[in-house]
Amino acid sequence: MEPVIRRATAADAEAGAWCHLLCWQEAYAELLDPERLREKTDSAGIGRRTERWAGAIEAGVVRWLAINPAPDAPMQDRLIGFSSPGPARDDDAPTPLELYAVYTRRAWWGTGLGQRLLDVAIGRAAASLWVLEGNERAMAFYRRNGFTADGARADEEFFGVPEIRMVRPAQ
Repeated sequence: MEPVIRRATAADAEAGAWCHLLCWQEAYAELLDPERLREKTDSAGIGRRTERWAGAIEAGVVRWLAINPAPDAPMQDRLIGFSSPGPARDDDAPTPLELYAVYTRRAWWGTGLGQRLLDVAIGRAAASLWVLEGNERAMAFYRRNGFTADGARADEEFFGVPEIRMVRPAQ
């Protein structure tokens, strides 16, 4: 069965919080200091992260969810990916649209799910995004979708690593 993609509601907040944490653990295991990653993705904080997810959705933040096709999946596995677009947040934004996130669970890497999530989030619009420096897998995915690094670099505070901005024109 193919995963259904739909817009998130506040009722999805707990499953979204779990998906977010697990995607970080899987995607960043080789990129971040293991202790820092463990600290930032500790499941003891799932309540706070759930509240942040619910608050963001209620405030109008768009999140597209990939629903696990297994009907009896536990809460931690109900969602297998998500994407989130919105207005660009940079003072020097090269585009009005920013792709805040595209994540899929490791078991779904290479299946086309990430592409589906990107397509529903931003379609063929011009957009910018930030990606952890050294995240070659993600950068290759974005390059296949027309993004190129524009030279902007910033220190990502949450994980304490540098990230680079990538931009694409309308397709």
